[in-house]
Amino acid sequence: MKIAISVPDPVFRAAEHAARRMRIPRSQFYSRAVQAYLKQASREEITERLNAVYDDEPVEPDPFLRAAAERTLRRAKW
Repeated sequence: MKIAISVPDPVFRAAEHAARRMRIPRSQFYSRAVQAYLKQASREEITERLNAVYDDEPVEPDPFLRAAAERTLRRAKW
């Protein structure tokens, strides 16, 4: 898919330099950059969703679970 975008001159020059240094075409450089951005944005979205779920969790663990974990750890061979 061909697209046209506008970027500030310093960004364009830096991208051109990076693409030449990596020895890849400009279009491949921009494609990789967009893919990396989308991957990072996806991770951040997942983190935000998990934080929203676990924000409702109590800070202290359930007393029964805590006692069970302590008993298990005491029996474990270290």
